[in-house]
Amino acid sequence: MADAKVIPFDDDRTRPGGAQRPARRRSVSAAAGAAPVSALPGGEVPMGAEEAEEGAVTPQEAQEAAGRGDWDRRIAGGLAFLRRRVTGDYEVDEFGYDKELTDQVLMSMLRPLADKYFRVEVKGIENIPSDGGALIVANHSGTLPLDGLMLQVAVHDNHPANRHLRLLAADLVFMLPVVNELARKAGHTLACAEDAQRLLERGEVVGVMPEGFKGIGKPFGDRYKLQRFGRGGFVSTALRAGVPIVPCSIVGAEEIYPMIGNSKTLARVLGIPYFPITPTFPWLGPLGAVPLPTKWTIQFGEPIPTDSYPPEAAEDPMLMFNLTDQVREQIQHTLYKLLVQRRSVFF
Repeated sequence: MADAKVIPFDDDRTRPGGAQRPARRRSVSAAAGAAPVSALPGGEVPMGAEEAEEGAVTPQEAQEAAGRGDWDRRIAGGLAFLRRRVTGDYEVDEFGYDKELTDQVLMSMLRPLADKYFRVEVKGIENIPSDGGALIVANHSGTLPLDGLMLQVAVHDNHPANRHLRLLAADLVFMLPVVNELARKAGHTLACAEDAQRLLERGEVVGVMPEGFKGIGKPFGDRYKLQRFGRGGFVSTALRAGVPIVPCSIVGAEEIYPMIGNSKTLARVLGIPYFPITPTFPWLGPLGAVPLPTKWTIQFGEPIPTDSYPPEAAEDPMLMFNLTDQVREQIQHTLYKLLVQRRSVFF
């Protein structure tokens, strides 16, 4: 016996006696969390008994429901995050890097500074490989090392693979009480060849600023003039790990704290490399520590491969000197090019 086709009595399109009327259409799709329904021919969606009684969902109601669902998910995620923090149910690597804390808290705190205040424009992000190790070498400036933090946000938020940048920081960073802990949690580690090589061999993206305090503490008159790059230790590390070197040029950081003087006496008393004097600091007190809202550009250059060199190349001082000079010249050339293209420091 052939199967009989049963037509529900309350179908909108067919009524007893053959009477028909236009089918009612839902104005919006089902609210968030509702079970999916099958569309009828012509894109019509059948209405359930509850909807027939209560009426169609308006766009405003659907938007409010979606908003409530979004807030519910955020609150649930926040509570779960706090529970893991309290119970210690989270992972930290051997260097102290806390990926969850960095992604959900530290990056969220730095992102408005990068996107809204400095309005960082990122170029050449495709030059950072999607997987495997890479060494990013950048210029250093700005009196305070905000350029390193903005570089970290730029890589994390703009790279298609959302890669994390592990910065190599100076000893002073890990001697300061609160800064030490935050730097470790954010993935920074001591600027030494051993740590850098271990990270690179694990496939991490490592960032280094070879100018060090010479670059960040130089007077405003020497802005965008690269200082000495040391003895080329970063090149030796890249050669040993066989990873590409990615030159990086940062424009905009030099003007956030125009350093017009340096109190060497206060620097010696405080045990710091320099004590900056700017047009606003220390004259305006804590208010003078607010950086100027300059417009930034971060450009990643063409990577320089190192995997074609033999293992003993890391011990060749002439090769290290040539590669160091090549990286430095590429960064300096890009800085000049970006400065020529820039029309305003602030806009």
